[in-house]
Amino acid sequence: MSEADEWSVLMTRAQAGDQASYRALLRHITPLLTSIARRSMRQPQDVEDAVQDILLTVHVIRATYDPQRPFRPWLIGVARNRIADRVRVRARRHAREVALAPEHETFAAGTAKSDVGLDDARLHEAVARLPAGQRQALEMMKLKEMSLQEASAQTGLSITALKVATHRGLKQLRRVLGDDS
Repeated sequence: MSEADEWSVLMTRAQAGDQASYRALLRHITPLLTSIARRSMRQPQDVEDAVQDILLTVHVIRATYDPQRPFRPWLIGVARNRIADRVRVRARRHAREVALAPEHETFAAGTAKSDVGLDDARLHEAVARLPAGQRQALEMMKLKEMSLQEASAQTGLSITALKVATHRGLKQLRRVLGDDS
């Protein structure tokens, strides 16, 4: 029995619920999928991600395989489609990316605050006018960069309460400072 025939038999058994056959099939097809992915992907992690994506797709659509037809062409078609999808997504993402130069940095110069039109006194005054819970949540979460778990442990507030207080505090600061975004 050829390798392709063996794969067809394993897939047919897997469709019938034979888990051992399914595991064996996945083990047998992985080297082929890796070889196919290597031809289209540049980075080793991209190859591994593509193989995992193909295996997941095979798992999801395994019921569409017709046991009367050869398995290998079905598998190669699935692999090529998934790789093409990944390459398309990567190309779209790459087309939208812009290389940043030093002048694009937010705080490249010492005038970052004046660029936004916001001075320390105005910001401190706006923060001081916030209700105590919102002010405390903002100080811990945004200024001290504490995790939700750390802030919750220190204040005794639930994570949900901290999220709500932070959100409301930021919303109030935007309103007070004139940034309604």
